Amino acid sequence: MPDRLELDAIDLKILRELQQNGRMTNVELATRVGISAPPCLRRVRKLEQAGVIRGYRALLDGSKLGRGLVAFCLVGLHRQAEPDLKAFAAKTLAWPMVREAWMISGESDFLLHCVAPDFNAFQTFVIETLTATENVDTVRTALTIRQVKDVGLVEL
Repeated sequence: MPDRLELDAIDLKILRELQQNGRMTNVELATRVGISAPPCLRRVRKLEQAGVIRGYRALLDGSKLGRGLVAFCLVGLHRQAEPDLKAFAAKTLAWPMVREAWMISGESDFLLHCVAPDFNAFQTFVIETLTATENVDTVRTALTIRQVKDVGLVEL
């Protein structure tokens, strides 16, 4: 595991602000964190180069784009040897419906965050793709009712 990067109060303010609005200009960011624009830009670039800031993206409303069903799948494998775990993880990359995939501990081996146009599309994915995948033993699904919290992934 890489060493933890030492961040000062200004770096933490920069990260908080960018989690709230990654589109703000460098000048606006600098004003919000209380420094001038050139050192602010240097700090942001340093955080990007260090991998603390992994990227920027737009957050889309799936329901307005015909992708209103959100579900989670807990997947258990028959075998958990490293090559088997890597093989399943690689397969998730080719499944557009799977938006996030996490290897987890406990009764299941993977947690998949899925977004689908409707229940039938999700059901087809689970039955014809997920459960039919080599080495998959169990699949438990949970359909969401509504999202009740949506904040940046890291509390600073």
